[in-house]
Amino acid sequence: MCSMLTKDKEIQLVQNKTKVKKRLTLFMDPLLIKHARAQAVLEETSLTVLVRKALLAYLPKQTIIKKVEL
Repeated sequence: MCSMLTKDKEIQLVQNKTKVKKRLTLFMDPLLIKHARAQAVLEETSLTVLVRKALLAYLPKQTIIKKVEL
């Protein structure tokens, strides 16, 4: 089994806002959260969009996950 995330799929994830989204709970340093919220306000966007953009910029263009059969 092999799963792949390509740049085209990343673009679709950012552009297609009608897709179902999943809730995620993270534990972060309060000062980092404050900084991120302030940046989102400056960019006139939401914290969710800001974090999504940051993850897409950070993650590699392609991720391949292979299942090892034992």
